[in-house]
Amino acid sequence: MGTILFNEIVFGPIRSRRLGSSLGVNLLPKFGKWCSFDCIYCECGWNKDGRNDTRLPERKEVFEALEGRLRALSAEGTPVDTITFSGNGEPTMHPDFPAIIDFTLKLREELYPSAKVSVLSNATQLGRKEVRDALMKVDNPILKIDSPLEELVEAINIPNEAYSLERTIENIKLFNHNFILQTMFLKGMESGREIDCTSPEHVEKWRALVRELAPREVMMYTIDRETPAKNLQKVTVEEMQQIAAPLIAEGYEIQIRG
Repeated sequence: MGTILFNEIVFGPIRSRRLGSSLGVNLLPKFGKWCSFDCIYCECGWNKDGRNDTRLPERKEVFEALEGRLRALSAEGTPVDTITFSGNGEPTMHPDFPAIIDFTLKLREELYPSAKVSVLSNATQLGRKEVRDALMKVDNPILKIDSPLEELVEAINIPNEAYSLERTIENIKLFNHNFILQTMFLKGMESGREIDCTSPEHVEKWRALVRELAPREVMMYTIDRETPAKNLQKVTVEEMQQIAAPLIAEGYEIQIRG
């Protein structure tokens, strides 16, 4: 299977291993990736491979696509558990992200009042108050930290703008625990460097990070599709369960997906 790009503004619903029946919303280019990270495991591929398309959908286009799809699904009686902003990169980079969230919440209340609104974000834009405020309005702000070690963030996520793990942690604390922490667990070699998210140092510091942030839920997951870096390996569900066990015993809600 090759890497995946979402060629529509609204796609699905698809069956998400984490969120159920998920109607996806892509605020990024239809035929290219646009992101502040260039993760070695990203199903959308490398940023450089999507530079032929840099056009973001306009606010009106997003409104029309989302409303049209939700009204059609409602008329058909199709269930939607969550409206999920993800797509071909980092959704919070769209300049109209706050207005689009407000529109989505209003539409959700009219057509699918029991559905959740979720945003999968790498948390790089949390320093912008308008983005942070918008994320605080949604049901599921799913915020990524893949490693508690700055050097592994650089190796796994390859930020393409100034990034500070410490600053990101401080911005996430502004959510007052009302968020979901998402972490990818993997192993392998990339650019001559060994990456192992199951190493004792990584595990110890990751648990400490969870305790420091105390999110309402943690999502642990591993590679599910082909990755742009070719020497990566999945971490088993059993390994993730062992990593999570002390935290679960302390009362943290942890979802593990292999």
